[in-house]
Amino acid sequence: MSALKDVISLKFKTMQSDGILLHREGQNGDHITLELIKGKLFLLINLGDTKTHPSNAQINITLGSLLDDQHWHSVLIEHFNNQVNFTVDKHTHHFHAKGEFSYLDLDYELSFGGIPVPGKSGTLSRRNFHGCFENIYYNGVNIIDLAKRHKSQIYIVGNMSFSCLEPRVVPVTFLSSSSYLALPGTLGEDEVLITFQFRTWNKEGLLLSSKLHQASGGFFLYLNDGKVKISLHKPGKALNDITAGN
Repeated sequence: MSALKDVISLKFKTMQSDGILLHREGQNGDHITLELIKGKLFLLINLGDTKTHPSNAQINITLGSLLDDQHWHSVLIEHFNNQVNFTVDKHTHHFHAKGEFSYLDLDYELSFGGIPVPGKSGTLSRRNFHGCFENIYYNGVNIIDLAKRHKSQIYIVGNMSFSCLEPRVVPVTFLSSSSYLALPGTLGEDEVLITFQFRTWNKEGLLLSSKLHQASGGFFLYLNDGKVKISLHKPGKALNDITAGN
């Protein structure tokens, strides 16, 4: 559909930090992509031909953070002539696109959750979205409703269901500084693989400690001034500290 004003709105939730939420592409390499990268939303507008639009060939706007928290987040993109409003959870970025942005040579095909032809455009991560959408509207048209009724202008690729399954999460809360969980190790174990998520208001605290086989030493994983640090120790060797996160 060709319209004087484009308004796209949706809500999403996911535990994945990367994925394409929205993509729209033209014949000459012009494209608009809304992409989740490391928990932040990037709106990438590429005008394709740098000779025609040398001053404003690419626009990249970032909004939000920690959007991969399995909570609903709302997105609104409004485009009227050369004015674009990009809103994520009530935080709006207004900008004016120079050149011929209002006449982008687009196919007027929108895809949600991925790109119809992989590698067709130079997006940043190229990962398809894995999570839930609700209330997808394009200029007042309910896209999910059209898909549910199998209307001819909509096509579905891959596995999709019209429900949002919650991931099975079993949390544990340590109510005092003397609380902890202990797991007996296996004798002669030289390798350990541990994954977990955590949240706390405290900037200090021991997250995990492990004493491996005598020859292998062990490690401490702890918070120090809000940063995650790991301290590796082996018999007869100096401590090796690594810092990550903030």
